Amino acid sequence: MQGRLSAWLVKHGLVHRSLGFDYQGVETLQINPKTGIPLLLFYMYNGYNYLRSQCAYDVAPGGLLASVYHLTRIEYGMDNQKRYA
Repeated sequence: MQGRLSAWLVKHGLVHRSLGFDYQGVETLQINPKTGIPLLLFYMYNGYNYLRSQCAYDVAPGGLLASVYHLTRIEYGMDNQKRYA
């Protein structure tokens, strides 16, 4: 099954490999580093405005290095602005 992000990448001609969905239903992908900027723009357009964490791990000894990005949404409202004004 193709997720929303994968469908958007296909529509815009961005090469990737679907790795399926995790236990929470989050789509995971393998992408070319050149695809990173358009992908981040997709997430920004869909409301993700904060990089919570980034980590990396070795896929196999002497093999690929996987990089994982945890993105989230932070809501800013008038109440927050009043507190800090």
